[in-house]
Amino acid sequence: MSIETSFFKNSKFTYGIRILLSFMFLLSAVAKLYPSPHFALTTFEIKQLLPMGFSELSAAYFSRTLIGCELALGIGLLQPHFFKRLVLPLSFLMLFLFSSQLTYELITSGNKGNCGCFGSLLPMTPLQALIKNVIAMGMIGFLFRITNKEEDKKDPFFIATLILASVLLVYLVGPLTKKTSVQPKLPMVLEETIEEEDIIQKLDTLAAQTIKSEALSQEASNKTEEVKPAEPKKKTSGFAKFYPDIDNGKKILCFFAPGCDHCKETAKELTQLKKQVKDFPELRIIFMDEEAELIPAFFDFAGSKYTYQVLDVASFWQAIGGAKDTPGVIYLWNGNILKEYDGINEKKFKMKEFKTIVSKPYTK
Repeated sequence: MSIETSFFKNSKFTYGIRILLSFMFLLSAVAKLYPSPHFALTTFEIKQLLPMGFSELSAAYFSRTLIGCELALGIGLLQPHFFKRLVLPLSFLMLFLFSSQLTYELITSGNKGNCGCFGSLLPMTPLQALIKNVIAMGMIGFLFRITNKEEDKKDPFFIATLILASVLLVYLVGPLTKKTSVQPKLPMVLEETIEEEDIIQKLDTLAAQTIKSEALSQEASNKTEEVKPAEPKKKTSGFAKFYPDIDNGKKILCFFAPGCDHCKETAKELTQLKKQVKDFPELRIIFMDEEAELIPAFFDFAGSKYTYQVLDVASFWQAIGGAKDTPGVIYLWNGNILKEYDGINEKKFKMKEFKTIVSKPYTK
């Protein structure tokens, strides 16, 4: 009898490896449903599957079936039926396919972003995920080497039931929903809160400005027309479907999730800048509909209310761009994107930097 079979065959070490592999597959399946199945599945489809060439419909079916298979393999690694004949080879094959995709991603896009292996529960870079998969494949290879297929139990009904039940469970937890267009009907728009005193003050100011403009009209006609400050030529940003005036003048367009702490902090910093910078650009928000009931609390934390729209998860990710993340802040001037922030890493929003940018004239 070989060293492997004599020492490892029924040892606690071998069962420990099986438990570890099982935990990895189960965690991968559960994490792809965190923090909620609708949000997590849609995010996984938009960010991971659509860039690979999947259609929205095929991505929806593939994501749920894939997670169901991960769940089945996680359970299958702990049971004896077709263990060496089916469970180990399929586990290795799944990790090999994942690793191939990660390798391609590393070559084409570099080691950046979240690979999606453990969803948003445990973000991992493509390189980290690849190393994890290689180690796991080594463990599976070791188990395959020391396992005798003749000791496999052979109940096909058990295996079929396990796979079917796992896949159906994912479909029940994350049911298919009808995808809405990136150009949805305009939802409720909330303008900034204006107190009664502010209304009276603005009316008085408007009346005074009207009288003053009339008095100066003759004088202004005899003077040389002042040179307007330089500004970029107008172009189409692509966001007019959400806000028709977004390409007129200076605007800030934000992509936030109502329950995102980083988004709330960014909104609060923008409110502080609005008080510090003269002629601060008008701010518009596009919210993800995940936890939309938290929007009032979001504005309370930010210290001001802004015009906003709410998009379903799929439309939100398509609007911001599948590879981008929240919080997203875009500074536009006549439709030209002058600065863009997203996520919480190297491209995250920087308050001091942004204050300098919005304070500068276009020529600088």
